[in-house]
Amino acid sequence: MRDPALEDILARRGAVTRIAGALGISTAAVSQWRRVPADRVEEVSRLFGLAPTTLRPDLDTATPRAEKPPRADKSLSEGAIRMASRIPLRRRRRTKIIATLGPASSTVEQITKLFQLGADVFRLNFSHGTHEDHAERIRIIRGIEARMGRPIGILADVQGPKLRVGNFQGGRVQLQAGQNFRLDLSPTPGDVRRVQLPHPEILAAAAIGTHLLLDDGKLKLRVLRRRDDHLETEVVLGGPLSDHKGVNVPEVALPIPALTAKDRADLDFVLPIGIEYVGLSFVQRAEDVAEAQAICNGRAWVMVKMEKPQAVENLDAILALTDCVMVARGDLGVEMPTEDVPLIQKRIVRAARVLGKPVVVATQMLESMISAPSPTRAEASDVATAVFDGADAVMLSAETAAGQYPFEAVSIMDRIVARVERDPDWRRLTDAARPEPERTSAGAIAAAARQVAHTIEAEAIATFSATGSTTLRVARERPDCPILGLTTSVETSRRMAVIWGVHPVMTADAHSMTDMVSKAVRATVTEGFAKPGDEVVVTAGVPFGTPGTTNALRVAVVK
Repeated sequence: MRDPALEDILARRGAVTRIAGALGISTAAVSQWRRVPADRVEEVSRLFGLAPTTLRPDLDTATPRAEKPPRADKSLSEGAIRMASRIPLRRRRRTKIIATLGPASSTVEQITKLFQLGADVFRLNFSHGTHEDHAERIRIIRGIEARMGRPIGILADVQGPKLRVGNFQGGRVQLQAGQNFRLDLSPTPGDVRRVQLPHPEILAAAAIGTHLLLDDGKLKLRVLRRRDDHLETEVVLGGPLSDHKGVNVPEVALPIPALTAKDRADLDFVLPIGIEYVGLSFVQRAEDVAEAQAICNGRAWVMVKMEKPQAVENLDAILALTDCVMVARGDLGVEMPTEDVPLIQKRIVRAARVLGKPVVVATQMLESMISAPSPTRAEASDVATAVFDGADAVMLSAETAAGQYPFEAVSIMDRIVARVERDPDWRRLTDAARPEPERTSAGAIAAAARQVAHTIEAEAIATFSATGSTTLRVARERPDCPILGLTTSVETSRRMAVIWGVHPVMTADAHSMTDMVSKAVRATVTEGFAKPGDEVVVTAGVPFGTPGTTNALRVAVVK
């Protein structure tokens, strides 16, 4: 006879398919269950937003110490995320997950479930939706944050310049390889011989032989002649072309700023509300990053989206100015040879790791899950590759924003990442790829913290940081124990949500080294990372509250 708790779950519409997709097993196997297997309780309970004991009350005595409610911390300052009596939400992986919000994930219930299933950061795509839509989602996220007592990061991804052709008389035409096709400034609806290209910057920058890609690279044109008001081109790769399809010019650095008037208005709206990262599109040169940094003015980290060949050419200069970086493989794959994209991904991840700056791998990671309850094996391998490469985070786009299976997408990405990080080869490769320590006292302390923690088998490294700089340095070392990012700043705790291996924790100011160690030890216990007798490594900057001064290291035993 089937267990009543499981019976209730399976009676829900589509439950068998959802469970099978999330766990990577057949629907027949799920249908044969008499009760939820002990090793699947946590995953199934997260999938349906239930407490594990609801599914298997008999396992209550086996609840790990990480799930015990901590004592409320009465010392938090005003404005902090209050750590009310709760069950600590601790991820069982180091690589973070970013989920994009959209029509499939916009209610309180949907966003809460995405967070519970594994989303650490939520992305707001400003290419879609109104300011009111985004404000409501931010309000929901902050409400979840308050209820859960956990910092949540928000990425505001601005649209950037969109280069598109104009309209056609019949809505679309069919271009044949070898034919001539004109791109001009006239707003007259186009036909099979011409269409408007309302971007004089492209006309001015193009040269004879320059290639233009249309509709995400499905069509290719080559410039034959250039005039002030038009380009005469030859169709190299033909196909259907319809109204307002995108234009890419991969071989030319266009004199177009990365931020449009719309982007500036979006930032004027969202920065005062409070978000953690600004996704910057269409970056070609370091000056684009400097402009965004001036607008953000410390109110958010700038996350450059690497999506153009010119950005790859200027990688070092761009990384020097940005706070974090995203490998936007979809757009990169349009403007660069497909076979180059995996190598570019590895190069960007490597370069960001050397600098200790968070790096996100994004786009098309579980693309098939927009319409299917489980990913392809190739997609699972793609996520695993990003984890092996050392990315701080992996991102879901349409899978969670508009897909039919947003919860399953987050759940299976969480499982893939966690499984990779349990593999001995992952740790071996992570250690082998560790960059040389920074040749500063702060870099030396961070490297020493990792080495000491490894040698004594510490349960955690606790970092005290006002701005996140100490925590970033320790995360750069990729230690084999968790990192507790302790801070008095709500903004910093939220920004830490994207950093590899970091569990952000709000705390009160430390007034002495003894006080700092005491708070660190208490946090490791209340957050479920340590028990009496365990050792914890503590790092900070002295004097306290001075940004960028990582110069202290202590080892403490939990009493």
